[in-house]
Amino acid sequence: MNVLTGLGVSLMLAVVAGCVGGVKEISDEVIKVDIATVSADGSVPVVAPILSAGQPDAAALQVFAKSGYVAVIDLRGVSEERGIDEQAEVEALDMKYVTLPIVGDAAINFENAEKLDRIIAGFDAPVLVHCGSGNRVGALLALRHRLAGADDEAALELGKSAGLTSLEPVVRRRLTE
Repeated sequence: MNVLTGLGVSLMLAVVAGCVGGVKEISDEVIKVDIATVSADGSVPVVAPILSAGQPDAAALQVFAKSGYVAVIDLRGVSEERGIDEQAEVEALDMKYVTLPIVGDAAINFENAEKLDRIIAGFDAPVLVHCGSGNRVGALLALRHRLAGADDEAALELGKSAGLTSLEPVVRRRLTE
């Protein structure tokens, strides 16, 4: 096992251990990657416990599987076009495919952040969480970080590092509720 993969697995285990029984300790190690770069380079820039991205293609999914990712968590709605049969592609690579449809501003809430946390905690190795662009991923991960005890600004910073953009005003509203 290479050093980066070992580090990623170790960090994920630490996150999972901290999440037993609810959202408690969340790693700041969330990285957003560009799918086109992953596909073109044939590698993931770094193996992290949680990787955020836009819609992956078949080539990117192969790279994630080869890099030790064990699950793909899809936040896109059922009617959103993926360009591939994502579930079939993911399962053919011996990864788990999990859906948590996040559609509309109302779905950006602490309840869905807790659901995402429980899904992530169910895996003992790195996971890819994606939507169309990474914006919804960043939004939910920001709320998840706040549930773990981060202050609002730290939660927003984590969200931005994970892809939060146009949903920032929604996340800011949720943080004040």
